[in-house]
Amino acid sequence: MEPLPPSRPTRSRWGLAGLMATAVAALVAACRTAPVGSPAPPDSQDPAGAPSSQSPGRSAAPGASAARSPLDYRKDAARHVYAHNATRIFLGKLPPMLYAIGVLEVDIDRRGQVTRLRWLRAPRHAPEVTAEIERTVRAAAPYPAPARMGRVTWTDTWLWDRSGRFQLDTLTEGQL
Repeated sequence: MEPLPPSRPTRSRWGLAGLMATAVAALVAACRTAPVGSPAPPDSQDPAGAPSSQSPGRSAAPGASAARSPLDYRKDAARHVYAHNATRIFLGKLPPMLYAIGVLEVDIDRRGQVTRLRWLRAPRHAPEVTAEIERTVRAAAPYPAPARMGRVTWTDTWLWDRSGRFQLDTLTEGQL
């Protein structure tokens, strides 16, 4: 009797998970607005952007954004969130394993007010993070008014550490 030929290797679920993780990492990297290693904007002295002169819980109108596209507006909105959350920003490179990653679309009207939130990728394993991100976005309103566009949809990826501190993909310092 002749032995059976060796069977073809099959993909395990771990191989598929690794492939999916690589695809997600490529998608997040493709969402960048500037190449990694590009110089910081001259008006930002630290990752939180310009220091906020407002007391917590109070929002003065931040002025108008000169952005001509939603991609340009991302930087203005991200800097605005950082200015309102300076103590909550993760400084330096993020650890290799993040607690949660979420992609959120925020509709902003001509006055800089939030009109709608939509999750493109919610961190379903961490509902407390989802709720905190939504609270943080609403608490930072009003945003810079999108003067040239009238209204805008701001999309950003929230990179959340176990410590409760975060970075936005638009202003991230990278990952270890």
